[in-house]
Amino acid sequence: MRTVFLDIETKNTFQEVGSSDPAALDISLLVIYDSQLNDYVSFQPEEFNKLWNILEHTDSIVGYNSDYFDIPLLNKYYPGDLTKIKSVDLMQEIKKSVGKRLPLDAVAAGTLGINKGGKGIDAVIWYRQGELEKIRTYCQQDVKITKELYEFALQNKFLRYKFFNEVTQVPIDTSNWETIEKTAINLTMPW
Repeated sequence: MRTVFLDIETKNTFQEVGSSDPAALDISLLVIYDSQLNDYVSFQPEEFNKLWNILEHTDSIVGYNSDYFDIPLLNKYYPGDLTKIKSVDLMQEIKKSVGKRLPLDAVAAGTLGINKGGKGIDAVIWYRQGELEKIRTYCQQDVKITKELYEFALQNKFLRYKFFNEVTQVPIDTSNWETIEKTAINLTMPW
């Protein structure tokens, strides 16, 4: 099974664009971990033609808040419909269990004992300062955390989150995560 883990950083904020619609934002950088390549790869918008071939041949896209944020925003750039590809949104999986959306940092701290290397607004600032490598490092760390949380949940059927030094365990139903579904997707042209 080919799985692509992804995270996106933007050039701007919801406040700046005057909308809560992720598609109103602009992507500065996207990082994936491709299980087939066994590697992390980053893409700027002008390189997305290389990304489409990977996504069109994946069995599942995994992210954190990806069904609400990453996939709708990336769909703005894609000539087809990425929502036709199976996705696992870890934030939504946690919400099914506890009834609320939890930040990635709280889940990483509770489950893996690590914290994120910053906040999304940092990536916007770094973009304006031309510090692409800082964005790449930060974004890749988020993808790595997401991948490790996914793998932990698959093996243990739970995740944990940490608030105010209290750790709470959350049961996670992973029963359909590794199933391959046929998808109807518009493929991009080879040129």
